[in-house]
Amino acid sequence: MKTFALLVAIAGLAFPLAGCGAEGTSPAAPTRTGWSTLPAAPAKIDIGLTAAWTGKELIVSGIDAAAAYNPTSGNWSRLARPPKTANYCRRDAAWTGHELLVWGCGQLAYDPASNSWRRLPHAPTGEGIAVWTGRELIGWGGGCCGDAWAGGSAYDPGMDSWRRLSRSPLVPTQEPIGAWTGRELLLAVSGIQAVDGKPAPVSQARAAAYDPATDTWRRLAAPPLTGFRFGHAAAWDGRKLIVLGAGADGRVTLAYRPDTNRWTILAPSPSQLSNAQAFWTGSRLLVWGGAESARALSYDPQTNRWTVLPRPPLGGTGQVAAWAGDRLLVWSGSGGAALTPSRERNTR
Repeated sequence: MKTFALLVAIAGLAFPLAGCGAEGTSPAAPTRTGWSTLPAAPAKIDIGLTAAWTGKELIVSGIDAAAAYNPTSGNWSRLARPPKTANYCRRDAAWTGHELLVWGCGQLAYDPASNSWRRLPHAPTGEGIAVWTGRELIGWGGGCCGDAWAGGSAYDPGMDSWRRLSRSPLVPTQEPIGAWTGRELLLAVSGIQAVDGKPAPVSQARAAAYDPATDTWRRLAAPPLTGFRFGHAAAWDGRKLIVLGAGADGRVTLAYRPDTNRWTILAPSPSQLSNAQAFWTGSRLLVWGGAESARALSYDPQTNRWTVLPRPPLGGTGQVAAWAGDRLLVWSGSGGAALTPSRERNTR
């Protein structure tokens, strides 16, 4: 499912920071990798896009149409038309194991077994980041036009009801960065107030963890850099939260480890991305930059090294992506493509 920049002189990022570690860097390496073009979908899906992987299919939905792609057969299936919703909100989608939950301008659920959609009860809050915990869909933050929120909601499909999260210590933000660890939702925010563009008071946290089992928050160490203005995204690799898009140029990459409550600066990404999405493959991080970026990067934590992947055979705006277990599936208003990371070959 569819939640959580200051100039820093970076010379290889090998300098000490109070309260955080710093790792050496190396330049990005060229690569050869396998892109393939997806067949045309049975319907035009290009506005209000969301996407999620079900374990068998990629479900892509928009405000007017939805379809499912099966990589094994290479075929698309037309799905029931989603209920009409507005198209100006941030959207996220999550797969529960039984349903697709869509978070945005009105919350929806799609059931593949009956090929039917339903509107969810009205959420107490909305529009920010959304994650699936295995039991609930948690949404936090959001806002628009000078407004930013610090509240959150959780939806229980079994009860078909929402609950409001306890009050968080975080700075209200329109675009939080974060990921689910299996136990907690880790969130990081820019620390910049949406209403006036000034730094928020130090009494408000720049990072925090939410435990749904106890409905409690705890403050985390503040990231060494704030801002997160360009293509920020995050993913959990099993031990740490990797955050992209920090720094004045949007290329600084950070890592946070809950066991030490420390942030580390990693190798900078080779380029700034727009509307980035990050996925952990089990051994490396894949980053997709949608919209005008239309490019992919790979990060290997063992070598602290980035790899620039070739541009995919697709264009268009509003791309969405999903990790399918062995490949990255990308869809846009003009078509789709699949990336198979196992074909990567670094030339060093």
